[in-house]
Amino acid sequence: MRVAALAAALVAALFLVAPAAAILVPQQGMAGIRLGMTQAKVRAKLGKPASVTHGSNDFGNYTELRYPGLRVTFQGNAAVSAIRTGARRERTARGIGVGSTVAAVRARVPGVRCERGHCFVGKFLPGRRVTDFFLRKGRVSAITVGFVLD
Repeated sequence: MRVAALAAALVAALFLVAPAAAILVPQQGMAGIRLGMTQAKVRAKLGKPASVTHGSNDFGNYTELRYPGLRVTFQGNAAVSAIRTGARRERTARGIGVGSTVAAVRARVPGVRCERGHCFVGKFLPGRRVTDFFLRKGRVSAITVGFVLD
């Protein structure tokens, strides 16, 4: 009886832990942050950032909130336009993240295309969502989920 209860508890724990580990959602976001979220919602979810950068570029004003292993950009200062990580903890439901091989990305990311230096989901057209897996020496070195600006 105890063995069956223990086995049931372990199976339940596996189901509870698996979704928490899958925090990178291509075309949507990562670390609980979604494209389009407000600065207030990001701060409520992640807390006080380690640093904040304000600036301007060809597309206007922007704010970047930096957290350990994560950068959240607000082009236009209103809503999340991009999220970037170099941290190994951000992984897709199928285990893809920083450190994954190109072969693993091709096999486990639906709709991915790979070119020299990166693999990506989506189209690089203004206003479209793209998930970009940057490559270095055949492995993912950073990942960005964001809107194409130009």
